[in-house]
Amino acid sequence: MARLGDLERSVMDVLWSADDWLTARDVAARLDHERDLAYTTVLTVLERLERKGFVRRQRAARAHRYAAADSRETVVAEAMLEALGTADDRGSALVRFVGSVSAEEAEILRRALEPAGADSTGPQSTGGDTAEAGTPGTDTSGTAAHDGSAAAAADDSTGAPGDDPATAP
Repeated sequence: MARLGDLERSVMDVLWSADDWLTARDVAARLDHERDLAYTTVLTVLERLERKGFVRRQRAARAHRYAAADSRETVVAEAMLEALGTADDRGSALVRFVGSVSAEEAEILRRALEPAGADSTGPQSTGGDTAEAGTPGTDTSGTAAHDGSAAAAADDSTGAPGDDPATAP
C-alpha cells in the first residue's frame, strides 16, 4: 500500500472524522493546516488518494463527494503488515514489537490471537505457520485481509459513509 504524505494524511484525517461524504470544498474548509490551501490543491490530493485506493468518490449533482475507502484502523493494520514484510526475520520483528507495547495492548493482542471459545489456560499454538489456506481473516500474500481479521474487527466502520446505493443522493 502506498504511503501517505503530510497533506494526504491531513485530508484522510478529515475524511475519517466525517460522518458522511464530503465535497472537496467541505474537506478544504475542515483542514486544519498552517497555510490556506486552494480548492484545486485539495481536489488534486483527493484525486491522488482515490488513485491510491484510500478514497472513494461519488457523483453528487455537479460536484463529487468523497469518503475514506477503509477505516483508519484498516489502513494502519495494512501499513504494519507492509512494514513487517520488509523484515528479514519476521518472528524477531514481531517479538520486538510485542515487547514495546503496553500491558493493555499486549492483552488486546492476546485476546485477538485466541481462537473463539478457546480455553486461555492452555497453549494456543501447535507450531508452524498460523495462516492456513482458506481460513477467513488470513492472507498469506502479505496484505491485510478485509473479511473479519482482527484488524477489521477492531472497527465495524470499514465501509464508507452512505455505502448503501439506495440512500445515495
